[in-house]
Amino acid sequence: MDQLDRVLAQWHAARPDLDPAPMGIVGRIQRASRLLERGLSAYFAEYGLQLWEFDILATLRRAGRMTAGTLVEASMVTSGAITNRIDRLVARELVTREVDPGSRRRVVIDLSVRGRELVDDILLGHVDNENRLLAALNPEEREQLARLLRTLLIGLGDEPE
Repeated sequence: MDQLDRVLAQWHAARPDLDPAPMGIVGRIQRASRLLERGLSAYFAEYGLQLWEFDILATLRRAGRMTAGTLVEASMVTSGAITNRIDRLVARELVTREVDPGSRRRVVIDLSVRGRELVDDILLGHVDNENRLLAALNPEEREQLARLLRTLLIGLGDEPE
């Protein structure tokens, strides 16, 4: 039993005419997201990072230098927050920001040497932490969950651009 089983039982008692199954699915996804974020944030805090900082640094590490607009598309950061977040990472000397020589109106963001070293230092531990967070699932269940979540995300409109 989990927290949502109790909530669903209460709905069954209060409104027997209602099928609260969708509430259980959405509620579990939301709750899992919060618990996973807590586990990820605790790991990154050991390195003085917030989750959003790692997301930007990891995006630059895997994809290379990019414009701020491309960084928004490639990362899990919203466009409204990107300028402020880049400013904060530049101040911490984790990324660099330069005018694109090909177009003076574009700014290119890249990892600094320090930022690249930090990502590389914590990446294996991050994957280990994610494995720990998913330890309740065996490999087949992980694959099944990944397929189901992909189907759900695509159904909700989350397709590659």
